[in-house]
Order: sequence, then C-alpha cells, then structure tokens
Amino acid sequence: MRPPVSPINPLEAPLSALRGVGPTTAARLEQAIGGKRVLDLLLHLPERFAERLHIDGPQDAPPDCEVVLPVVAEGHRAVRSSKGARYVEVRTARVTLRFMQAHLPWIESRLPRGEPRFVAGRLRPEGEGWSMMSPAVARDAADLPERQAIYPMTEGLRPHHIAAALAGALALLPELEEWADPPLVRRENWPCFAAALRAVHAGPAPGARARLAYDEQLAGQVAMALARRRARAQPGRALLGNGSRRAGALALFGHAPTASQAAALAEIGADLAAPARMLRLLQGDVGSGKTLVALLAMLRAVEAGTQAALMVPTELLARQHLRTLTRLCAPAQVALLSGSVKPAERRRVLAGLADGGIDIAIGTHALFQDGVTFRDLGLAVVDEQHRFGVQQRLTLAGKGAATDLLVMTATPIPRTLLLTHWGEMEVSRITGKPAGRQPIATSVHGLANLEDVIAACGRALAGGARIYWVCPHVAESETMEVAAAETRFAELRERFGEGVALAHGRLDVAVREAALARFAAGEARLLVATTVIEVGVDVPEATVMVIEHAERFGLAQLHQLRGRVGRGAARSYCMLLYDEAAGRAARDRLSILRDTEDGFVIADEDFRLRGAGEALGTRQSGHEMARLPLEDGQAQARLVQLARDDAELLLHRDPGLASERGAAVRLLLRLFGREDAALLLGAG
Repeated sequence: MRPPVSPINPLEAPLSALRGVGPTTAARLEQAIGGKRVLDLLLHLPERFAERLHIDGPQDAPPDCEVVLPVVAEGHRAVRSSKGARYVEVRTARVTLRFMQAHLPWIESRLPRGEPRFVAGRLRPEGEGWSMMSPAVARDAADLPERQAIYPMTEGLRPHHIAAALAGALALLPELEEWADPPLVRRENWPCFAAALRAVHAGPAPGARARLAYDEQLAGQVAMALARRRARAQPGRALLGNGSRRAGALALFGHAPTASQAAALAEIGADLAAPARMLRLLQGDVGSGKTLVALLAMLRAVEAGTQAALMVPTELLARQHLRTLTRLCAPAQVALLSGSVKPAERRRVLAGLADGGIDIAIGTHALFQDGVTFRDLGLAVVDEQHRFGVQQRLTLAGKGAATDLLVMTATPIPRTLLLTHWGEMEVSRITGKPAGRQPIATSVHGLANLEDVIAACGRALAGGARIYWVCPHVAESETMEVAAAETRFAELRERFGEGVALAHGRLDVAVREAALARFAAGEARLLVATTVIEVGVDVPEATVMVIEHAERFGLAQLHQLRGRVGRGAARSYCMLLYDEAAGRAARDRLSILRDTEDGFVIADEDFRLRGAGEALGTRQSGHEMARLPLEDGQAQARLVQLARDDAELLLHRDPGLASERGAAVRLLLRLFGREDAALLLGAG
C-alpha cells in the first residue's frame, strides 16, 4: 500500500509516496539524491540545462550539441563489452543507439522495431554513421523539450524516472510560512522557498538558487548558534595539573614545541583552566604537529585526575597513536577501543574506562557507542578529518558530566567554511612545521611523461624509498579514460614485483588495513591507492608521492595527499601528473602547489576556484557539506555571513523560537536535517 502524503508537510513524505515511484525506483532515487524524502528530491538540483536542437537527420547536427531526431528501430541486441559492461544496442538506418545497463525487453518496448520514435542526445561520428549513448526516447517530439534539465544520476536510473518523480514532487509542494528575514528577502529580491524550488528545476535561476543556498545556511547557523549557547551554559571545571606528565612526555619526544604549537597550547590551557566548558577547534596545516598539542592537552587532563579520549577516523591511525602515546605517556594507562578489538579485550577496556583504570582511550567511531562509559572524562579530542558533524562532536563530549572538547582539522580551512561547519567553536591555529622536517619538492608533469615518472620511481625503490601512487578511481570505466588503481597496481606489480600493495575503498576493510599495515612496516614499498590514504595514514619513512590525473582533485585535497610524505627527516618528493587535454588552466592551477606548501594559502585559493561545495573534498565524505552551494565562492561567503548575522539576531530577539517566525525556523531546521538543534532550545 502506498504511504499516505501528509497535507500538512508533504515535503517529509517518503519518495515511495509519489505516484509511479515503486520500491526499486525509490531505492535508486535515494542513492542518487542522498536522501529518502520528497524534499531531498526537490533539493537535487540540475547540474546544467541542455539546449536541444530539433533536426531531421544526423547530417544536420552541429558539433557538440544536444539534438532531437526521428528514428525507426531496425534491430536490437544485448551486448557485454570486453570489460564486462552490459548495454543494449539498437540499430537504425543512420544512428546506432546504445543504452548502458539496460534490459533488452524494456528497450524493445520503448523502441519497437519498425515504429517511428524520437530520441534526444549527443551524436558522435562512428565509422560511416553516427552513435548516441543512452538517449531519451519519446513517441512525440513535443515530449522532448528544447531545454532539458540534466541531473546527477546513478546506475539503473533514467532521466525520465527523475523527471516523472520531480513532476509529482513539485505538484505536492506546499506554500510555507516565511522563515527568512522579510527585509532581507525584499532587498535581495528573492522568491519564497516554494517558488525558488519551482524555478531552479525550470531553468537557470541564480536568484532562486541563492535563496535556497541561504535557507540551508540559515538552518546551519541557527543550529550552531544553539550549540554555542548550550556549550556556554553548561558548567565546566578547571583542569589544572602539575605539569609532571607533560614534562616527561616532552623529554621523551626530544623536541620542544614550536612557537606556533606553544601559542595553541597556551590557548587550550587557558580554556582547560577556566570553569566554563571548552569547545575549541585546533586548525593546523598538514604535518604541523597537531598530535603533540593534543597529547599534551590530554596529559593535562590526566594530571588533573580525569580521563581523556582521542577519536580518529581509521583503525590504522588509532593503532599508530596507541604505540606513540603508550611510549610517551607512561605511566599513564592507554588503551584502544575499535570495532576489531576482540571481545575479551573489549570487556577489559570498557571496565577500565568505567572504573578509571584507563587514563586515555584511543578509538574510532566505537567511542560513540552507548555502551561506552567513563568514570570521569575530562577531555575529548576528535581528529575531525571532516568526517564528524556538530551533533557527533557533542556526543563524545557528552560522555562526561563536564567534558571539554578539542577538535582537530586535517588541513587549513577558509573562514567561510569555518563559519559554515565549525561556527560553534573557538579557533586555534598552528602554522609552520616541527623541527627536522624538510620541504617537499613538488613537480608537475603531463601524462605523456608517465614512463619517465615510473622509471624515477624504480630508481627511488632501488634506493630504499617508500612510495605512494594515488589514482582518482578504483576501476576502469567504459565512459571515462582515467587511470584506475586496480589497473595501475597490476602494471606496477608486474614491473616491480611483490613489494607493490593496493588499497582502495571497495576492498574489504580488513584487506585494506592489511595493505596499509604492510606499507607502514616496510613489507610493501609501493602503495597504489585511491584517496583512502588522504587521512589516517602516518608513515614517516614514505618519501615519494605520485598523484595521477591531479587535475581531477581540488588543491586542498592534493595538499592533504602530499602531506602523507615529508613526515620524517629525509627529503621528500611529490609528482603531480595531469592530462594535457585539460589545458593550460589545469597546469597553472597545479603550479600553485608547486610554488607553496602553505596550506592556508592553498585552502583560500581552492575555495576561490572551486566554491564551497568542493573545497573540503567530495560531498559524500560524510560531513554535513552544503548541498546547495553557489559556484561563486565570494557570493557563498556573503550568504554565510548574512545567515550567521541573522541567526544571532533572531536568537537574541527570540531565544526560544516562540514567535511566528521562530515557528517557521523550527520547521526549517527539521526540513534541513537539523531537528536535533531544537532539542538545545532549553539550554540557556
């Protein structure tokens, strides 16, 4: 039975409530849009709009243009390519049509043999004729409009599926109370929320897109303002300590903190010594020494008679930290809690945390679990790596009655993104590198020089080096001629032997972790990987980084990947390989990395070039990234500041969101997935 659609808020109805959306289509839509609600579909905005030209035959098609033309199917066949991809091929008099991942009976019903139909797509010359990949099909040319919205898709989903579902969703769209500040709406000449949603699916509508981007930012800024208010209202306690354990750790470490580390430690120390609860972000460049600062902060908590916890994104990094902290923090008791810990050891660790026998816990997401209790958690440290959101940060801090919270970022963050994602926090910044670190020599090469780069790697391996080789994709694609990790691994293993390992996100976690561990131990000396090594890997012996198709990564992400080398005293190298077809602009962009190692400069430039939506990496990273960013980074920054100012003023005037506008903002929070923020309304 189809779920009922609520007349009060149909935006929160499941996708299966839409007419014509069955379980299979709903599942595919959910995968494509990253959500389950009608609103999530409406917020799945077009990548672009294709202008189609109606023509009589392929000979009339201008180059690189979407066209609509009449065809008559003469034959159908199912095909499996040499690389395993399935598609259906339809032969017509002048054009061969190919439908990827389609079923033959369905295509035969859409394009019956001998019956006229119209198809829309991009023509490509092929032999003496033409081909068209996955075209739209219709009985009548009028059903293939001259302007077509192009949406991000997923396997098994066709354009007509998303078009039909969107038509149903737009028909359900209710008029909602205005949650934005009315003078702002008038000044910016913005449509209301519902009108903005209709406009962005109909054609290019910069004002409507700005309105929706603002709404998302307003929800986020209200949520973070409430989090700030709760943090300030909660009682804390002074964690003083006598400095003895910190002095012992520094003696074993062998280096005094840099001036920048010392400044960050002073700011953190002032927070820990104050009676209010700490909520601080430690922002440092790659390899700047954030871990030492966190270690000394945790030892201060232990000196004060409380416990500390460090949460990191991968088990491999957790185990590396365990070895380091066990050595530097003795006699403090340090333990690991992760998903792979055996039951008996897990019971021992849980008991030690509960009775205070364990001073410092290191773990992954397992530290979030309800069954984990601390006798007295004084400080929680989250190695952020863009993986955890506001509510998750506060969950770990909630393990103690008055727990201070320190969050570390993986790479410098532009101010706009700090406001967007860490706006509830005070910020400390570490610049520069610890003593003994050398600059990383970065060079930019066209893919035509691939063989020279491989030969250079061979010489480095012969000299005992350890090398990362990063590819942008796991496997080869029928539609994308881009180096894949699996293919490059096979080629490099054939050339260099068993000392080549492979790590990517589709491997079983245990297999991937084993490959990373082999590399860390030196059993493998060349690691072919995707961006799974971007965080959570610390191998000081690695001195060479090769990044293939570097033009496909953002500058900040490339800087983060480069930071996997240069972590020891030996000189390190990074080689960026780019596709010459990407043009001079790609090379010029990569030259920024060649010319500087200052992550703050790189982060600002990346934000300027790529906008807010991409500057922290892919949207699927797990962080609550903006779904509706503007392409113009400066325009996005302005919206963030407007939303922050509006949120602060709104909560100053209406702390409980009890007014008419406050009620509308409560709905906004729910619609944009910030409903947990409403639970904070009673906190001060």
